[in-house]
Amino acid sequence: MSGVRVLVGTRKGAFILQSDARREQWDISGPHFAGWEVYHMNGSRADPNRLYASQTSGWFGQVIQRSDDGGQTWQPVGNKFAYEGVPGTHQWYDGSQHPWEFKRVWQLVPSLTDPDTVYAGVEDAALFRTGDGGLTWQELPGLREAKGHLWQPGAGGMCLHTIILDPNNAGRILVAISAAGAFRSDDSGETWRPINQGLKSAFELPDPTAEVGHCVHNLAMHPSRPGVLFMQKHWDVMRSDDSGDSWNEVSGNLPSDFGFPIAVHAHEPNTIYVVPIKSDSEHYPPDGKLRVYRSRSGGNEWEALTKGLPQHDCYVNVLRSALAVDTLDSCGIYFGTTGGQVYASADSGDSWTAIVRDLPAVLSVEVQTLP
Repeated sequence: MSGVRVLVGTRKGAFILQSDARREQWDISGPHFAGWEVYHMNGSRADPNRLYASQTSGWFGQVIQRSDDGGQTWQPVGNKFAYEGVPGTHQWYDGSQHPWEFKRVWQLVPSLTDPDTVYAGVEDAALFRTGDGGLTWQELPGLREAKGHLWQPGAGGMCLHTIILDPNNAGRILVAISAAGAFRSDDSGETWRPINQGLKSAFELPDPTAEVGHCVHNLAMHPSRPGVLFMQKHWDVMRSDDSGDSWNEVSGNLPSDFGFPIAVHAHEPNTIYVVPIKSDSEHYPPDGKLRVYRSRSGGNEWEALTKGLPQHDCYVNVLRSALAVDTLDSCGIYFGTTGGQVYASADSGDSWTAIVRDLPAVLSVEVQTLP
C-alpha cells in the first residue's frame, strides 16, 4: 500500500511523520538536529529516500544535511554559499545601499529528475544550485542582475523563499523573493526577468506598481497547467494565466487577503487553498478562528473549511512554507502552525485532524507520496 511522509521543519529541529494511504495512524521521528532552526526539509521525486534539510543557527551558522534512507540517518554536505564575483549592494530598510551578505538557506527544491541536483533559495536573496548532491553549490547570478540593487528586505529579511520548477519546460524556473517580487527564467537560470505586472503595493512602495519591490509571500502552480500561477502576496491573493506576465486579484470574499501560504489541489488545478491572517501587524486568524479557505473556481469565490479546526481563542500563525498537499487519490492537505500543531485532511480539506501537537513553532511542511 502506498503512503505519505510529512517533513516538518521547526524552530528547534526537524520531525518526520509517516503513515499509510489511510492517513489515520502516524509514526513520528525526531527531533532531528535538535535545538537548531530547520527552515526547510524536502525530498527528491526521483528518489524518495533522498532528503535534504537546511539547518541553521544564529550562533553556529548554516549546515545543509542530506539523508539517503528517508531520514533515518543524516550527513552534513557542502555548506559554502559564495556569491558570484563582486556581490555589489541592494537597498536597505532606509533606502541606502547595503552589501549582499549570506545568512541562511530558506528553501531547498530537488530537481524533478535527478536527486543530486538541488536548488537553494537563500537570504540575502539569491539562487544556488548543486549537481553533486549538495557537496558544492554555485550561484545563478543572473537573478540578482534583474534589478537586484532595488531589492529591499521585508520584515523577515530579504529571502528567496519559493522555487518552482516547470515539469513541462525544463528551462523554466520561477522564484519569489520578499521583498522584491516574482521572477522567471526560461533558460535554466541563466537570465531572469521580473514578472510583477498587475501587482499593487500601495502601502509598501512609493510607486505601487513598480517593476520590483513587491512583497510576494508564496507562489503555487499545478503541474498540468504550468501557465496558471497563484500568489499569496503581502496583501491580495493573485492569479496569472500567462506564466506571470500579468496578474489579477482573486481575493473575492476572503475575510482577510493577508496571509502567507498558498497551495493547489493535486488533481483539481482550479482548486486552491489559503489561510487568511488578520493583518501584517496581527499575525493570527481573524476573530481567533483557524480557517483554511478553499476556492474551486480558481479564486474570487471562497468557502471556509473549519471541521476539526479550533474556532475560538486561536492565535497561531501559518507561515509561507507550512502548507502542502499529497498526490493520493483522495488529495491530502497538510499545514503546520506556530503553536506546534500539524493538521491533516485526507478529504481535500472537508475535515481536519491534528496529527501531532506541541512541537516547536512550525516553519515548513512538505509531503512525499510514497510508492
